[in-house]
Amino acid sequence: MRGSEQDHAALGSVAVAGLPVASAEASVYHACSAARALTPQTAETDAIRFLVGTQSLKYDNQIHIIDFDDENNIINKNVLLHQVGEIWHISASPADKGVLATCYNKRGGLGSGSSVLTRVLPLSVVWEPTGDGTRVVSLADNHLLLWDLQASSSRALLASSASLEGKGQLRFTSGRWSPHHNCTQVATANDTAVRGWDTRSMRQIYCMENAHGQLVRDLDFNPNKQYYLATCGDDCKVKFWDTRNVTEPVRSLEEHSHWVWNVRYNHSHDQLVLTGSSDSRVILSNMVSISSEPFGHLVDDDDLSDQEERRPEDKSQEPPQDGVIATYEEHEDSVYAVDWSSADPWLFASLSYDGRLVINRVPRALKYHILL
Repeated sequence: MRGSEQDHAALGSVAVAGLPVASAEASVYHACSAARALTPQTAETDAIRFLVGTQSLKYDNQIHIIDFDDENNIINKNVLLHQVGEIWHISASPADKGVLATCYNKRGGLGSGSSVLTRVLPLSVVWEPTGDGTRVVSLADNHLLLWDLQASSSRALLASSASLEGKGQLRFTSGRWSPHHNCTQVATANDTAVRGWDTRSMRQIYCMENAHGQLVRDLDFNPNKQYYLATCGDDCKVKFWDTRNVTEPVRSLEEHSHWVWNVRYNHSHDQLVLTGSSDSRVILSNMVSISSEPFGHLVDDDDLSDQEERRPEDKSQEPPQDGVIATYEEHEDSVYAVDWSSADPWLFASLSYDGRLVINRVPRALKYHILL
């Protein structure tokens, strides 16, 4: 670790749709190198902390540990050297603040490195959302691998695996572990398809063959609705699916003008959805109609009877409208990653390829509308 520095936050602009907010303060940090890997430190719920991995071909790469002082609008950083190669993906253990995984590129091929993942060679590593942080899934080419991380060993043991089969060079592009169903389901993307897998048998349980018109870049599970999944891709669209009926999406957004690289549900308020794109914009959308709080209180599909869904008093209420809440335009390069803070549900970060990390907040008017 190479010491700590303080960077006072810069002011950024935000275009807000449908809310009486014309501008907002954004905190901007520069990694001074190309970067595309971003994650919150998931196990840290007291401090606002993000991890950024750089992607330099000329210089030693780094992991930037970014702490944000929300009260004083100050960014504190610590920098770790990552000399083995350029970082393509970074993820943090949900149980141990001291453990993270990096997937990196070096001359001669792909590798991975962390305090425990010494033998995994993935394109991305996905931790089991709950538990003790001893199970991860890695995606490597057309292989889906489930690993057991034993505390007594420095090696990761392969527990089970599955492979894509078919014509051509099949290759996974993204994967997420569902927090529902006792953490027994993983969703993956490859080409234009999205597939669900049962981690107990490593068998496919659902498939959207043509989920998008072009490559699917990312996906995320709704944290409060067990069957809902969001996807995004090179067709500039964001789609929302009910995995019980995968013939067509429940909702679809087309607000970006170029490839959509990232989609993330808010961990607490699932009507809030973040997307980042090669059009250099970050968009915060309100998908309240398909959220767990369509009328301001938590609702689960399985808890509502037909009679309750059709009560006259509910019909008289005008449901909130889906749509874009705000468009954030502090970036000047492709936005490859967006994510929510693990400590503050109203704060999120975005990372563009030029190494610019922008920390933003949900507009205050919307925050109070959701809370009140």
